[in-house]
Amino acid sequence: MLKIAVIMDPIEHIKPHKDSSFAMMLEAQRRGHEVYYMTANNMYCKHSQTRAVSQRIKVFDRPQDWFSAEAPEDHPLSDCDVVLMRKDPPFDMEYIMDTYMLDQIGSASTHVINAPQALRDANEKFFTEAFPECTPENIISRDVDLLKSAVNELGEVIIKPMDGMGGQSIFKTSKNDKNLNVILETVTQNGTKTTMIQKFIPAISAGDKRILLINGQPVPYALARIPSATDFRGNLAKGGTGKGLKLSDADRKICDLVGPKLKSMGIVFAGIDVIGDYLTEVNVTSPTCIRELDEIFDLNIAGELFDCIEKDII
Repeated sequence: MLKIAVIMDPIEHIKPHKDSSFAMMLEAQRRGHEVYYMTANNMYCKHSQTRAVSQRIKVFDRPQDWFSAEAPEDHPLSDCDVVLMRKDPPFDMEYIMDTYMLDQIGSASTHVINAPQALRDANEKFFTEAFPECTPENIISRDVDLLKSAVNELGEVIIKPMDGMGGQSIFKTSKNDKNLNVILETVTQNGTKTTMIQKFIPAISAGDKRILLINGQPVPYALARIPSATDFRGNLAKGGTGKGLKLSDADRKICDLVGPKLKSMGIVFAGIDVIGDYLTEVNVTSPTCIRELDEIFDLNIAGELFDCIEKDII
């Protein structure tokens, strides 16, 4: 039996039928492991030791009353076998501080997933630059004039901040858009926030595919998130619909490029986003879509994840 701590956003606010962290907790419980829940705010460092106030939790796969929690207890995180870092972005300085806390656990027997250093190094938007063979044309800067020149060069583009999630604050625009200046001013916060200009990929109409990788190996199916008739974004949180697909040869080639790098960095669970033949994001903080893919294809992705975790520990 393992002691597993899950750091996530408040569990009372999740949608259990869609939440990947919840799927992991259900699987851990099914295997007889002890599951402890906390938010990032519950961690603290004292005398060079990272501690937390967590609650042992039971989870129930139902739409109401999906968990019960015991009284909070204060303990060093080094007494856990596994710490699953599943806090959602924004990836800001507080998130960085959280990874420092995780670094300070200081126990070789405590497995932090994903590795704190990797969480810092693999910004979900910027990390695509490590794989130029399969990424669309783009430019990353906070210089508004430079970004505007990139729009003029690339034509139809996507403009997105570097620390968002779920399609928030993403714009589709072009050099002829009279709103371009205000979009750039808004997303860069008047030239103070690093921003990505990415060439628009028309294949988004067929879906923005989320592919999950466990220890560098892809789940053989993707969830294509297809935009609604009133939005260009495929994000499920923005009205997109999910369609299950078998991985294509092009998808597998991208996974063959990305997977070994993720594994070498200690990124055990990741979700890459693929539009057409292009890698557009590498999600390492709290990748989603476990429950959707499980339901469509009768999978147990969290089970595959725990097979991997247990192989390294037990």
